[in-house]
Amino acid sequence: MTRYHFTGIKGSGMSSLAQILFDAGEQVQGSDVDTYYFTEQPLRDRGIEILTFDENNITEGLTVIAGNAFPDEHPELVRARDLGVEVIRYHKFLGDYINHYTSIAITGAHGKTSTTGLMSHVVGGYMPTSFLIGDGTGSGKADASYFVMEACEYRRHFLAYHPDYAVMTNIDFDHPDYFTDIEDVYNAFQELAHQVNKAIIACGDDEQLQKIQANVPVIYYGFGQENDFAARNIVKTTEGTEFDVYVRNEFYSKFFIPLFGDHTVLNSLAVISLCHYEGVPANLIQERLLTYGGVKRRFTETKIGNAVLVDDYAHHPTEIAATLQSARQKYPEREVVAIFQPHTFSRTKAFLQNFADSLSPADSVYLCDIFGSAREKQGELSIEDLANLIEGCEVLKLEAIDHLKKHDNAVFLFMGAGDVHKYQDAFEAILK
Repeated sequence: MTRYHFTGIKGSGMSSLAQILFDAGEQVQGSDVDTYYFTEQPLRDRGIEILTFDENNITEGLTVIAGNAFPDEHPELVRARDLGVEVIRYHKFLGDYINHYTSIAITGAHGKTSTTGLMSHVVGGYMPTSFLIGDGTGSGKADASYFVMEACEYRRHFLAYHPDYAVMTNIDFDHPDYFTDIEDVYNAFQELAHQVNKAIIACGDDEQLQKIQANVPVIYYGFGQENDFAARNIVKTTEGTEFDVYVRNEFYSKFFIPLFGDHTVLNSLAVISLCHYEGVPANLIQERLLTYGGVKRRFTETKIGNAVLVDDYAHHPTEIAATLQSARQKYPEREVVAIFQPHTFSRTKAFLQNFADSLSPADSVYLCDIFGSAREKQGELSIEDLANLIEGCEVLKLEAIDHLKKHDNAVFLFMGAGDVHKYQDAFEAILK
């Protein structure tokens, strides 16, 4: 039995991987900052020891898995090298680990987490499946045949993987602190395409993905009727979305998902396409779609009195637009209030007008101060630069959270990748 130590165990991918190894019977511990993050709860539920960062955590006999956010100069990693303890970066370890399974890597600028959660739920109803989701959820099964994983394009980390299948949801410009432009992003995905062993499942409605070249079949899904898997006869209600799936213009089956927004239809199509390719029966796919409970921080609802509070990770203009569309479909009669916290100064600067355009359709918009990151503490602009582009927008301070009470019978969308949850927590405390 290997003894693993995770340096940065509260990271979303790191937490998930630690859970998988623990479930598989390995000895697992880890370290991180003392601040509470929701990603640590599944670790504590399993009894996995979480230590405070300290070089003395590293002892002989450990195998250290290092989070990608931490440099080689981190005291724990320096100590490991001094002791001759093996240090493996997260993405490198995962790239080797998945080779024991039929691996399904899900990537894209948007929709990775939701699609990974949905895929693992549906495939898991067909065969034993281990999975790693980017919301800090992981599960390892001793008899697993499939391994479903979220594969992040940031710093090209997903090039450590050689999966059997790759699901590509879209290619969009993001992470402007690393990628130079959309072409740079495309090149990363194109390189991954050449590492896939069996097939690529790609959204054919995405202009960039239409150009992908590979040595394996590329199966396209989408709304466009030229796709291999196409959604037709879409019916949207306050209960969810119904649609027919045609496979190369032949009717395949009708599906209903208790989900909202066009992006959820596309995510479901990705899952249906892969399952069809793997021979999963249509009735089983439908059964599993109906029982899907979602992933953390993706349109996660809390109802207090007549208010609906939604926690959502949306931190890119495309994602904000999708979240607003979901809210309009599910709650067509309610006021939609957007509370948004930009994540990183570089992303805010790169998409300043795009953020304004995606937020403006909300009935009311509140902005929280820009959330920096470990790699980016400050920048050249402030939240007022964005606020000035949105008519009627207010900058919301935590101590003034009660201003939201003036919106009666509303849907409050708390969106962002930072600590926007502080604002939601404070508002919930007032409402209760």
